[in-house]
Amino acid sequence: PEPAPVAASVAFDGEVIALAPEDERQAPPPPGEPVSPTLPTPAETTLSNGLRVVVARSSDLPLISATLIVRAGAWADPQGEAGAMSMTAGMLTEGAGERTAPQIAQAVESLGATLSSGAGLESSSVSLTALSDKIAQALEIMADVVRRPTFAAEELERQRAQALDGLSVALQSPGQVAAMAAGPVVFAGTPFGQVADGTPASLPRLTPERLAQLHAAHYRPDNAILVLTGDVTPQAGFALAKAAFGDWVNPAGPAPVQPPVTPQAPRQVVAIDLPGVGQAAVRLARPALPRKDEAYYPALVANAVLGVGYSSRLNQEIRIKRGLSYGASSALSARRTTGAFQAQAQTKNESAPEVLDLIAAEMRRLGEAPVAQDELKARKSVLIGSFGRTLGTAGGLGGLLGELALQDVPLTEIGVYTDKVEAVDAEAVRRFARAVLAPEGASVIIAGDVALFGDELAAREPALRIIPAGELDLDAPGLGLNPQ
Repeated sequence: PEPAPVAASVAFDGEVIALAPEDERQAPPPPGEPVSPTLPTPAETTLSNGLRVVVARSSDLPLISATLIVRAGAWADPQGEAGAMSMTAGMLTEGAGERTAPQIAQAVESLGATLSSGAGLESSSVSLTALSDKIAQALEIMADVVRRPTFAAEELERQRAQALDGLSVALQSPGQVAAMAAGPVVFAGTPFGQVADGTPASLPRLTPERLAQLHAAHYRPDNAILVLTGDVTPQAGFALAKAAFGDWVNPAGPAPVQPPVTPQAPRQVVAIDLPGVGQAAVRLARPALPRKDEAYYPALVANAVLGVGYSSRLNQEIRIKRGLSYGASSALSARRTTGAFQAQAQTKNESAPEVLDLIAAEMRRLGEAPVAQDELKARKSVLIGSFGRTLGTAGGLGGLLGELALQDVPLTEIGVYTDKVEAVDAEAVRRFARAVLAPEGASVIIAGDVALFGDELAAREPALRIIPAGELDLDAPGLGLNPQ
């Protein structure tokens, strides 16, 4: 018979402590069974001015989170003025109504509240968190910020200087350079083809008058969604919304509508030369799918298998097995009319071609063979656990409801998310990966010291374009390649 495993021991603070036998310390515990949480039930109404109001009571803690979402983001940036909507959103808290920027900050702080604003590709938002007994006062400040920003010239200059300083640092970072280049490459010729936060060339063009024009066109109640979550009932939430925003008047004419985004740019292989940097950033990017696509949930699971978390395939192959990166990952963003998929890792310059091959191989493998059931179960648990943690905070719930409302998905989707993830089988993952994640359809962007990897990359990719850092034009469609 096999001898019984011998337990190890260690001495700690003068005491000998027995450890479990070695063979009992090898395998981690298996993923637990999914938990069926009790979810809040959102209620909604539309005010007479067209403002959609969503309320979900989610906590007895005396906190309320409010987010106002405007259906306009970087897609509305005028041509050549990348970052205009982002700057418009950023300026909202820098002076509004009768308050200056310091007075807004002081008023919010005196209530123990937080207030912030920002913009993405499809939307702009203002977010507020306040104690339940202070929420009415805090919403008055929020309403001023949303409705009556002043766009003071001196504040714009300060915000512009900060943004340009940030860009000057970002343009020396391979990871950030590759990330900024992805939009102009993949979405060239579309409303998503500009850099959302602006460029060194576009930001100096912005004026207070331009920001005021964009605000007047897009910030209107019939183009907005207000989400209230936390310690608030639907009736109380609707009353708060009416008190703060009920007299918000729409301008004449209809609100601008986001145009469909139909990317048709050719695949590119681009190396952005940053001489002397210590690492290269390798990124594969391609269009994906809209949020309402029937393949959305298989896409979520496929992406989780490929590149979400420490145990994902990309991280296993590139970091754990080969030590070529501190982390490799993938991301899937699904929007109203299209979406994007990106996979990325940073590595030493010399190994950039190898990392590119490994990412492409894992993307291809996912479409060639079904995922094993144990792996599939574990990756679904990652998604469901993350979703549950997001729902666990008022702000997280508000963000989820706001995204669903923005994308015209029924709010009841939060109640079926877990079941829909669990229903995805290995064949659905394989079909999605084969159709959408084939690396042959993905553009390649590598930012780093090209002298250390350019020849090897050119041998594999004859269409390689090398762009010196000083010649990088983030405002040019396709980084200077005609997208047609």
